[in-house]
Amino acid sequence: MMKAAIISGGSISSEWLFKEMKKLFDEVDHLNIKKIDVCISGKDAGVYYENKRIKEYDCIYARGSHKYSSLLRAIASLTHAYNPLKPSVYTIAHNKLLTHLDLQEADIPQPTTYLAINAELARSILKRVTYPIIIKVPAGTHGKGVMIADSYESASSMLDALSLLKQQFIIQEFISTDGTDIRAIVVGNKVAAAMKRKAVRGEARANIHAGGTGEKIILDLQTRKIAVETAQKIGAEICAVDILKGSSGPLVLEVNASPGLQGITEATKINVAEKIAKYLYEKTKERQEKSGKRVVKEALSSKQQIVTTLDFRGNRILLPELATIVAKFGEKKDVVVTAKKGKIVIEEEKL
Repeated sequence: MMKAAIISGGSISSEWLFKEMKKLFDEVDHLNIKKIDVCISGKDAGVYYENKRIKEYDCIYARGSHKYSSLLRAIASLTHAYNPLKPSVYTIAHNKLLTHLDLQEADIPQPTTYLAINAELARSILKRVTYPIIIKVPAGTHGKGVMIADSYESASSMLDALSLLKQQFIIQEFISTDGTDIRAIVVGNKVAAAMKRKAVRGEARANIHAGGTGEKIILDLQTRKIAVETAQKIGAEICAVDILKGSSGPLVLEVNASPGLQGITEATKINVAEKIAKYLYEKTKERQEKSGKRVVKEALSSKQQIVTTLDFRGNRILLPELATIVAKFGEKKDVVVTAKKGKIVIEEEKL
């Protein structure tokens, strides 16, 4: 029996995933992330839902926006279920700077990017870049916190506004793509779906949430390879990778660890939620099988107590498979059964 949980803020995309997961797993719960808290140390360390310790699941797929990044990382760290995202993914993918640093280590192509911790340092960068440029804050989704400046003066004004918010500044090379970008949904080692997004007139951001439109696209081998390598580098088996196709080739713009599925499903007519659910099911099943084989191997090499509930078939008791394997009983072997209240001993008959 395989039990799964999806943790989210209740978005439509998460509801789709919940629906598809219910078709495959024996039991699926949809947990509201706003009702979760964690204890990170001591004897009570763990994840709690509605003030009760979370159930034991075989698979947990936790999703949420950047404001939940620390909580999501804690959930992934404190639970033992299969999770398609490593704990660090939640803080890396929700921070544009950390994403760029991670990708730089793997030599994954991306736009030239600068970081400044205050306006004074940022202005020194503004004097040596070529315009237009992109200015953005490290955290943010759906294209929020991303601005385009076509001159030093406009960029300087943006810095003044951001300084009031006490934000760090990311200054990035502007890649001319005629207002388009590519979103690829990576599932495992494949691109499950991809679309080209185009910004509406007067808008630099191609995000669907910013009013952009999407259309299905078949990625070339190089772009697919970069998308999958990006996901693998940050430790995400499931994520969205946003890519710009500039004159020098594909460049990774950012990674979304909890991507919305509505826009890409509508654009591509691909049931992305179904593909993700099937992947989660297969990986959970694979993990269970490996775990079972390991337990059997350990049991065969040493005497082990097996804690289990009794499986009654009428007036008969069915032994756990592991007990049969360890004891090496066969159908044709005679055994002696000694029973008394609270105890049953089964031994091979000694001739």
